[in-house]
Amino acid sequence: MEKKKWRKFIRDEKQKYPVSILKEKSAVIFEQLEKTEVFQKVSVLAAYWSLDDEVSTHDFIKKWYREKEILLPCIKGDDIVFKKFRGTEHLVIEEKYRIPEPDGEVFTELHKIGLIIVPGLAFDKNNNRMGRGKAFYDRLLPQLQAYRIGVCFDFQYFDEIPATASDIKMNLIIYG
Repeated sequence: MEKKKWRKFIRDEKQKYPVSILKEKSAVIFEQLEKTEVFQKVSVLAAYWSLDDEVSTHDFIKKWYREKEILLPCIKGDDIVFKKFRGTEHLVIEEKYRIPEPDGEVFTELHKIGLIIVPGLAFDKNNNRMGRGKAFYDRLLPQLQAYRIGVCFDFQYFDEIPATASDIKMNLIIYG
């Protein structure tokens, strides 16, 4: 199956679950993530402010942002830059994709990011990731030396998905 068909299949699967169930699954995923050695050791991490159909990061970010420096992506043209999350009152809606992003200064010390939590439409047992097709993370991940944890719902995790040699693999995938 080609990537376009995979993306449609996953979108259709997500619609079968009420938001309440997806939130419960998200909580289980982040309980597992919090137990990882890499999370416990890092002081600067990058995450994402989740959309309704993604693994929900909101509770996780609000729980940890006072203890760890949490960076969120901001779309700038065809690229992602990071800004520090300082509370929900500092989120503004990005115009093109309508995604909440932190206000404030761009974080430029990418070498300090020890962990990045990566969303995706599908992941597989070989640690491959399939995104939404805009290639934002494909361009971003090679710039980072951070440990990469992909997060997804159980129905987004497969034995094998289409991948190319240029796709950046995750170090770990957590699903629930």
